[in-house]
Amino acid sequence: MAACTTAVLTLCGSGDHIVSGDTLYGGTHQLFTHTLPRLGIAVAEVDATDPANFERAITPATKLLYVETPANPTLVLTDLPAVAAIARRRGIPLLVDNTFCTPVLQRPLEMGADIVLHSATKYIGGHGDAIAGILVGSSEFITRARFETLRDIGGCISPFNAWLLIRGLKTLAVRVRQHGENAMVVAKWLEKHPKVTRVVYPGLPSHPQHELAKRQQTGFGGLISFLIAGGRDAGRTVMNSVELCTLAVSLGDVDTLIEHPATMTHSTYSEEDLLKVGIDPAMVRLSVGLEDPEDIIADLAQAFARI
Repeated sequence: MAACTTAVLTLCGSGDHIVSGDTLYGGTHQLFTHTLPRLGIAVAEVDATDPANFERAITPATKLLYVETPANPTLVLTDLPAVAAIARRRGIPLLVDNTFCTPVLQRPLEMGADIVLHSATKYIGGHGDAIAGILVGSSEFITRARFETLRDIGGCISPFNAWLLIRGLKTLAVRVRQHGENAMVVAKWLEKHPKVTRVVYPGLPSHPQHELAKRQQTGFGGLISFLIAGGRDAGRTVMNSVELCTLAVSLGDVDTLIEHPATMTHSTYSEEDLLKVGIDPAMVRLSVGLEDPEDIIADLAQAFARI
């Protein structure tokens, strides 16, 4: 959030306008809907699966286009080259939150984005023991961000956290590839389970944007969302019954993490907004770790048996 806030306040001030995707990390949504309006910055959240929605929402005051792809937790995708073309044509910077894919699987700058944001707490750190954000962009933007904004608002990580990120980067590519391989095994198993009504994973042909994922990503990542038959109560039972998986809100850890978006990571969304962006109360989000996938499946199976 320090990185996100720094980027936004470097580019936008009172009277300015942002066009953003409508499915975002809960903290980003809170910033956009509650804090920025108090500073005189308006945000229009649009369905980011159709690039034309960005074009339609742009006003003379728009100073930033903001995209998170794959989106958290619905795993919907945004066509980055298409949105980047709109941004270039209109002379507006495009910022992409690339946390789920990391640079290993997706490189937004090469597709026309101007700024990339990472929650380094996740895959870049990789071990659940550091909290940090990263901004990547032109030297001009980074200089402005550091000396015009960051210096004033003070979102600075500790030296030890920075060292942990350097450690994590050394194994990032190997870990991300294994997360993806494990996730594919687990997603295929979930899709066949009778107590799972829907599986959302960009690597499955059943994902409505599977072809887009193949075009702009070099892999499908370690995040899976799925819906349990029996709704919210059944989902709660599953999450309280796992033994190998850890009930936690983060992701990108070497351990498998499971959470309930509606009441955890996305509790900042109203019930109406949750439904609007496709976050079903029965949705469970699984960040597949580096354990043997058969062990992850066995844990989920015994948890499902308790529904």
